[in-house]
Amino acid sequence: MQRSLIKHCRECGAPVIYRLPDDGDNRPRAVCSVCRTIHYENPLNVVGTVPVWGASGEQVLLCQRNIEPRRGKWTLPAGFMELGETTAEGAVRETDEEAGARIELGALFTLMSVPRVGQVHMYYRARLLSDQFNPGHETIEARLFSEDQIPWDDIAFRTVRETLERYFADRRNGHFGFHTLDIV
Repeated sequence: MQRSLIKHCRECGAPVIYRLPDDGDNRPRAVCSVCRTIHYENPLNVVGTVPVWGASGEQVLLCQRNIEPRRGKWTLPAGFMELGETTAEGAVRETDEEAGARIELGALFTLMSVPRVGQVHMYYRARLLSDQFNPGHETIEARLFSEDQIPWDDIAFRTVRETLERYFADRRNGHFGFHTLDIV
């Protein structure tokens, strides 16, 4: 993963040096050259939902992206978790912001590590409380799709594709599990 290196200390503003900290750590870290603060860099959490409609969840809500990356492609409502919120709160917030959808949140469905981009993606199952949507500025259109209508060639991210494939497979099997995978 190509990442931006920290250049200055968040505590005092002095330049940092990447080196092994003196505390016995085994990875090079950004260490302040003046106050010696160690700056840790950790993955970002992406949270979202698989919002479904219909008695047996035969339709899934997808959002057509109005922002980069992958503007114009389809995705599940999801985004970066904010400080001060739980993963569940973030998933509900993102579903409201991106799709303007009211949901009843269900169980965590997929947990995917994406080390190449320094992210962890978590999708919850959700039941739509209405088929009326009011998408926010990040979304061109929010629409329901049955499995055979999903625009598979225009899905924005592999994590979304993997989650949708597992959702429809579990639906056919009549049992929803919890799925983990690493996307490398």
